Amino acid sequence: MIDRFERNINNMRISITQQCNLDCFYCHHEGEKNEGAGVENGHLTPPEIEKITQIASQVGIQKLKITGGEPLLRKDIVEIVKRTAKHMKEVSMTTNGVLLKKYAGALNGAGLKRINISFDALDPTTFQRITNKEFFYEVKEGIESAICAGLYPVKLNMVILKGVNDKDIQVAMDYASEIGAVLQLIEFEGSKEESGNSIFKKHYLNLRDWENWLKSRSVEVRQRRMHRRNKYILPSENDGKAEVEIVRAMHNSEFCQNCTRLRVTSSGELKPCLLKNDNLINIIGPIRKGASDKELKDLFEYAILKKEPYWRA
Repeated sequence: MIDRFERNINNMRISITQQCNLDCFYCHHEGEKNEGAGVENGHLTPPEIEKITQIASQVGIQKLKITGGEPLLRKDIVEIVKRTAKHMKEVSMTTNGVLLKKYAGALNGAGLKRINISFDALDPTTFQRITNKEFFYEVKEGIESAICAGLYPVKLNMVILKGVNDKDIQVAMDYASEIGAVLQLIEFEGSKEESGNSIFKKHYLNLRDWENWLKSRSVEVRQRRMHRRNKYILPSENDGKAEVEIVRAMHNSEFCQNCTRLRVTSSGELKPCLLKNDNLINIIGPIRKGASDKELKDLFEYAILKKEPYWRA
């Protein structure tokens, strides 16, 4: 479906829990206000998640990303993937990787196509500083398990935090190249309200210089349709190649102008924008009251028409 700004809204993120087994100090909780919030009568069930996905496919959404919190904390995660994969061309997931060793093979068998794994630190000390947990080695094992299971491409999400992990970017590039993963360098995100707080000011690092560095050394540059994001292909020390993307999501009107994503919160609301909470549309209530597919489709179309760029040129 085309929105008011002539963007084809063709992908969706659905948060299936706000629970997490890490405590990263920078986390934005998928734009949900209340940490740990959820549906009044428990989580969205697998049939409810499938219904949302089925209706989404009817308005032209073809790709689904399952998120949290930490989605692997759901014991029914494999069922959720299997149900949603029936309605989407591609189902992917973002995870912190702590439990991934246990689930990687089953997720691939259920229809998961690819996976994004948060990996902000290349050593246990920095990992604990960021996450407040000691799961560094579990995450590394999860990354390796995902690659062995054939979840390709595996993308490593590294949020760059000035004074914390910004000195480890080259090490992260070498590691990603060595294991055959794509590295995504992500700018620390913040809303207009959050951009003045002390944590943001202390740790925000503009990645423009790094992008120029990558551009000058790359042997190939590919542009992803989503947000017009560039992927840089560089030669690596192990005679292979390093694939690196820069995710400059906020304070960047180009990102918003090219956003083709709709979100669903863990409490069952359609969310047109990550950084806005004043235009949510309840979808789970009508589903539980037996609304028709036509009524549910109308809610999706209304949510898409409410989308507008948060950051404007």
